[in-house]
Parts: sequence; C-alpha cells; structure tokens
Amino acid sequence: MADLKPTGGNKKRPVIKFSLYWMYAFVLLFLFGMLYLDDNTVTKKVSYSEFENYITDSINAGNHGITKIIVDKKKGMAEAQLSDSLAKAIFPQSQIKDGGVTSITTTLPSTDEFARKIDYWKQSDIYSGPVDYDEGSDFTSFLWTFGPIILLIAFWFIIMRRMTNRDGGAGGVFSVGKSKAQVFDKDNAMKVTFKDVAGLSEAKTEIEEIVEFLKNPQRYTNLGGKIPKGALLVGPPGTGKTLLAKAVAGEANVPFFSMSGSDFVEMFVGVGASRVRDLFQKAKEKSPCIVFIDEIDAVGRARGKNPNMGANDERENTLNQLLTEMDGFGTNSGVIILAATNRADILDKALLRAGRFDRQIYVELPELNDRVEIFKVHLKGIKTDESVDIDLLARQTPGFSGADIANVCNEAALIAARHNKDVVQRQDFIDAVDRIIGGLEKRSKITTAEEKKAIACHEAGHATVSWNLRYANPLIKVTIVPRGKALGAAWYLPEERQITPAQALLDEMCSTLGGRAAEELFLGRISTGAANDLERVTKQAYAMVVYYGMSDRLPNLSYYDSTGQSYGFSKPYSEDRARMIDEEVSRIVNEQYERAKAILRQYAEGHNKLADVLYSREVIFTEDVEQIFGKRKWVSRTDEILAAQQSAEKNGAAAKDEKANDAEAPAVEDVEATEVTPPADIPPVPGKKQKESESSDE
Repeated sequence: MADLKPTGGNKKRPVIKFSLYWMYAFVLLFLFGMLYLDDNTVTKKVSYSEFENYITDSINAGNHGITKIIVDKKKGMAEAQLSDSLAKAIFPQSQIKDGGVTSITTTLPSTDEFARKIDYWKQSDIYSGPVDYDEGSDFTSFLWTFGPIILLIAFWFIIMRRMTNRDGGAGGVFSVGKSKAQVFDKDNAMKVTFKDVAGLSEAKTEIEEIVEFLKNPQRYTNLGGKIPKGALLVGPPGTGKTLLAKAVAGEANVPFFSMSGSDFVEMFVGVGASRVRDLFQKAKEKSPCIVFIDEIDAVGRARGKNPNMGANDERENTLNQLLTEMDGFGTNSGVIILAATNRADILDKALLRAGRFDRQIYVELPELNDRVEIFKVHLKGIKTDESVDIDLLARQTPGFSGADIANVCNEAALIAARHNKDVVQRQDFIDAVDRIIGGLEKRSKITTAEEKKAIACHEAGHATVSWNLRYANPLIKVTIVPRGKALGAAWYLPEERQITPAQALLDEMCSTLGGRAAEELFLGRISTGAANDLERVTKQAYAMVVYYGMSDRLPNLSYYDSTGQSYGFSKPYSEDRARMIDEEVSRIVNEQYERAKAILRQYAEGHNKLADVLYSREVIFTEDVEQIFGKRKWVSRTDEILAAQQSAEKNGAAAKDEKANDAEAPAVEDVEATEVTPPADIPPVPGKKQKESESSDE
C-alpha cells in the first residue's frame, strides 16, 4: 500500500516580498504622525528678565498664571506653561488653540542659579507648582536633527537599487555597465541542434565549419591557417538566422554568449561601451567560446550619416568600442563573433571588413526543395492523413520563409480543430495558405448580383488569359468570395526561376491585364476593380525599361543603383530621356492589353462558360478550367525540374546497382551509366519574332 502523505506537506511558506509601496506608506505615516501627534503648543520666546517678571507678577496678582516650569539643563533653557487668563493677556486671541498649551521660553544665564531661585520661590510660597528638570539626550537631538535627511537618503537608495536590479541585474547601481548576455554552457545547454534546421544547406555547411573550428582547431592551424574571427548572418526576416545561431549553441560544446544589439544601448552615456568591454572580458575568460549578437544593426549603423549637432552619440561610442574589441590592438584568440541582421546595407564598412567579420553567410528565402524539408520538420508534431501532399504545399508557398511555413502548419492545425477533426487534412492546409495570403473570407460583405457578375467576369478573364500563355503561372484556384481588401482572388503556382526571360515578364503582364480586358469586351464598361492590377503592371513595365534594359528604343541601359545610395535629388537622365521612358512604358502596357483582348476574343465561349460556373459556385479549381479549355499546352517548368531530379536519382541508383552487380566493368562504362541527360524542352529565351508567332498561334 502506498504511503499517504498529507496534501499540505509540500506547501511553501508564503514569501513576503519587499514592495516600494511600503516605503511610500511609511513616509505618509511619518508625515501624518508629525501632523496629528503635535502637542498644539503656542510658544513665545522672551528675555530672562521678562521671564522672571511674568512669574513674580502673576503670582503677586494672586491669579497663579504659571502652571508648570520645565528646565532643560542640556540646552540651558526654561519653559513656563501659562494659565488661560495669563495666556489671553500675552497672546492674541487668534493664536490660542482650543485644548492647546501656551508657554513662554527663555535662555538661562545659569541653570544652577535659576534652580536656587526656584527653591527660594517654593520656600517663600511664591510658587508652589510643579517643576521638571529635563536632562536631555544626545541621540534624540541627533535623530530629530538628521532623521529626515537619513530617511531621504534611504528612500533614494532603495529606488535606485530597484531600478538597477530591474535593468542592470544584481549588484545595485554599479551594475548598469555590466553586459546582459545569456550564457549557454554545459550546465545550461541549448537543445536546438542542426537536425532541427531544415533546408539552408549552404549556410548550414559554413556554420558547421565554424563549429568544427572550435572542436578541432589543430586540424586547421597545423597548416598555417587562422580561425575566422567572425561570421555575419544576412537575410530577410524569418529565414532562420537566429535558429542557426541556436543550433551552433547546441552543437559547439563551448560557452555561448547571446545578446541583442539593443541591449548595448542605454539612456546613460558610456553604458553601451562599458557593456561591450564587459562582454568581451567574460568571453576571453571562457575562451574558446562564441559570442552571438542578434540584430546588430541596432549598434552597427554606419557612422556620420546623421550627425546630431556635434553631440556625443551613444551608439557611435558603442560601435567604436565594438570595433576595437573585435579587432583592435589586443587579441581575442578563441572568441568567434556571430551576428545576424536583415539590414546589412546600413552597417558600417569598418564592421564588415575582413578581420572582424571574415564571412558573410547569406540566409535566403528557401527554394522548393528547402520548403519540402521545412514542411517535414514542422509536420512532425501534427497529426495528418495521407491526403496531405508536402510537395504540393511546397509549390503553393513560393516566397514563404521558414517562419511563414511554421505559421501555415500551425494555422492548418487550428482550422482542423475548429472543425472538430481528428487529423489535419489537405484542405485544412489549403485553407491555411489562403488565410495567410488573402485574409479571412468575408461572406457577410453585401454585393449585388451585378457586382458579383462583374467580379466573376474579371477573375475569369485572368484565368482564361493565363491558361493560354506559355510563361504564365499555372492556375490553382479562383474565387469571387471577398477576402481581406480584395473582392475576388486567384491563386497561381509561380515557377521557380533563377533568371526570367523578357517573354515571361510580358506574359505575366498580359495575364494581369486579362481582368480589365474581359470587363471591357464582355461587359462594355470598366471599373475600379483593376486598380491593383494596373499598379503591378505599371511597375513591371517601368522596371523592364529602366532597370532591365528590355526596351527597343532604350536597350541595354539600367538606372538602378545597387549600392542603395540613389542619385540624390536629380534623376540620372534628361527630360527627353524621361519622356522616352514614359512612352515606352505606355507602349508595352498597351501592347499587352491588346494582346489580352485578342486572346479573350479567341476563347470568348470558354471565358463565358468559366464566368458562369464561377458566378454560380463562387470557387473553381484547375479541374474546372481543364473541362472547359482542355489540358494546358505547356508543362510547368517546375514539374520539368522535379522530373529531371527524379530521373537523375533513378539513374544514379541504377548505376550503383549495376556497378555492384558487375564489379569488373571498365571505368568508362561506369561513367556512361551514371551520366545524367539534361531535361529536354527547356524553353530558350524568345526574341521578338517568336513573340509574334506565339501571338498568332494563340
């Protein structure tokens, strides 16, 4: 039988924590005590002769005006408390308090002489009242004199201590210059490893090499090489820069210092530089180690860009100290600096030079294969069924970062739970992607039948034109249900391209203008629904002319400045050239608009059927478009690449099996067996003639 323990045995005693409000209450009680514990005494200081006269005159008058005499031997003073009748004679009526004590005080020339005089008065029956002799106390005098000052100092000390404990850690006000870095070592190890980092194969390879430097430095130093001093992780937000740093902390088996760039900046002047010195001092004591500074652009911004009227800039002082510590007169052997930023263009050049950050590791948005691996990592903890196609999800999320993919998986699980499902299905993931890209469906938005028909015609125009263009993105889904700010939306499967031919840009512009062209052809009017389409097309045409040099009148010219410094207040071309650019942009847009209308005239019957289906069902998919227009003429470039990769894997596996079965085969046959044929039918970059023939075919 198990031992039964009392349920209350493990209860901890309540810990009474100090609160600053206690000090406020104490001060208020002290002030109220001084106010309400006052004896309401009204005192008048007189000379010694007047003091004697008041006593003798009042006694001789027979009214006994003196009720009590107090002698303070320490101060050499005497106090005589007055009766009401004598008090009215000495003090104005306004000064006398009800229930208060009125008295007169004087400084005694000699306390012994005054004591003898009191004895004489008592013996002669001149004064028979009480007499008190106060010896006085040095401590009481000191407390009343310096007590308020001591209380004020203690109050200020407690406030400063609480502020510094909150902002600078333990150690009081003197710890404000200490670094706030988190330290991960054997006792406090990070649990993230490289197995948790999917994709990012190139960046992960370089990071793994840095870890290998620390684990086995002799392997590199024996050849005369030097261990890199720092590596800068550069990439868009959400791509996994901080995750890579966490993996380094979990794999390196050396002390790992983690700190944010904003932790160096403080309201006090000189604190940032002090924290940099303290950080590197701790790192040197625990070398070999790694120091990670996240969002380093907070302190690494280029100097001299915005001078603050010659004032002392705290960020510049912090940056100067950081530059000195990383590669200055001293040495930092065994200390490797990792930093992350998504604004490498604004960093100071002295920070980026070799010797400080020897390597810049670019963490880009994941490609198709990387997204497949990232989905596999985030789907480990989610219950899914066989309908979930990871390859399709990866293709539907181009341009998504690792953080976006994690959000898709989490949103899909929430959607499935909202519908009381036991597992997360394919449709849940599709709804999650739609939710993230387009926003929530707004079925409550009121639209008339005429507006709904116009939206269906517009979206069907996009679908019709894109389906019949070679380089346009394949269609996945079209809806006329309002989402976010859009009245209708279409989802396409963007191609994975490293370079984009001119014809691909023109086809994309043509399909984007298909909605406005359909409104003009089949409705006889245009609307404001194409505002976003026109904005995208105008920007793309301008980029073709000004950036890519894809204009017949302005070939091979680019006015794009990759340094980010622009050209100042003036344009790098004349007014005549600006007029030519505007004319070329208008020509390109008009040509693609007329091309879209020509395609819609050719497939008018199919467009009308598609618009009717979309109007009645509100949502259509790829299968619905195939039933109307038939199979698409062109295979997706992404499908071709995936097929080529699968073919290469099969050929490689077949070659390995053949080599294992025939060990005596010559080396030449092995090479021929493992040779991979490049994928056929990869479209060349078309010229102007191909564009015209393509248009005529359509």
